[in-house]
Amino acid sequence: ERAEVAAKELETAGGPVDLTDDLDKLQGKWRLLYSSAFSSRSLGGSRPGLPTGRLIPVTLGQVFQRIDVFSKDFDNIAEVELGAPWPFPPLEATATLAHKFELLGTCKIKITFEKTTVKTSGNLSQIPPFDIPRLPDSFRPSSNPGTGDFEVTYVDDTMRITRGDRGE
Repeated sequence: ERAEVAAKELETAGGPVDLTDDLDKLQGKWRLLYSSAFSSRSLGGSRPGLPTGRLIPVTLGQVFQRIDVFSKDFDNIAEVELGAPWPFPPLEATATLAHKFELLGTCKIKITFEKTTVKTSGNLSQIPPFDIPRLPDSFRPSSNPGTGDFEVTYVDDTMRITRGDRGE
């Protein structure tokens, strides 16, 4: 609730966002500080994400978005730790969910999923990165079409607030 109040105050003070001439404001690597999707424990707002704590204990570390406005790349990068049975140590990895993006109107961004790449770290850092195959469309749930969109409601040199199509 406090995050929502603070976000609304910034959105009001900043006024409407227009990225049509200032798309470069999105350029760079952004660290996620808060998401209502994570606070709901679903990692995706109204669409479920990782099955945290069910079969394999998963600990989510830092999450970033890397945006390249020239190539239209939009990568969600998550550090994760997967539990392992004793005596094995947990598996540390970085998952990169690669997307392409396009600007819709003045402040809406549409992202289209391309692939997921996993790079192990820690004790298994010598394993080369590998891509996780994407499920064919006929096997994917209708709640996960491979695209999404969000509205940038505030942006400055160090902070960005977005509101997504999944209620986050």
